[in-house]
Amino acid sequence: MSDGTGTGGQGRDAVTDAERQDDPAHLANLLVQAAGDGDAELVKQVLGTSLVDADAQSNERRTGLDQAVRRGHGRVVSVLIEAGADPGQQVGAYRETTPLCLAAAHGHTSVVEALLDAGVHPDTRNRMGHLPLVLAATVGQEGHMSTVDLLLDRGADIDAEMKGRTALDWAAGFGQGRMVRHLLSRAAAHSTAVSVARVTPCPLTPCF
Repeated sequence: MSDGTGTGGQGRDAVTDAERQDDPAHLANLLVQAAGDGDAELVKQVLGTSLVDADAQSNERRTGLDQAVRRGHGRVVSVLIEAGADPGQQVGAYRETTPLCLAAAHGHTSVVEALLDAGVHPDTRNRMGHLPLVLAATVGQEGHMSTVDLLLDRGADIDAEMKGRTALDWAAGFGQGRMVRHLLSRAAAHSTAVSVARVTPCPLTPCF
């Protein structure tokens, strides 16, 4: 997972005087590309022109925060938020999710931490009603344990329900035994669904 330190703009021209003066649209594209690449210094340089704001959109209507969150660049996420990017904005190709849900689903723990530090509530749902904790616990073969722990340590409700099921229920339904045991060790409320997760997936495979 990237730490978001970036490459310092290697392989690309720095922001030129002409770009500073004449082409905000180009700068917006450059900002989003640099954020996705994890190039925090170039992100700062582009924002320093004062011709684009931190939530400027590229030609593809993506923001720098969207791209930095998706690719796990925690430092860039912090830089963008400090410059005024909205940590609660809608992201994704269809504006279907939030930065926190996206980071939790990918197990980008440093990004989750940056968003929580910015004041995002750990139980903030996306437009489809998904919970960050459920996504962190169930996406991937065994979920993302460090992300689950961070969310819980920062106040996420371990027994909050998404579509009538807790994170423990969802993990049990997916047959994720390690995660089930971990959630139980973190004091998740036991449910009848847990018994099916000992070795094999539940016959009723849940879907979001």
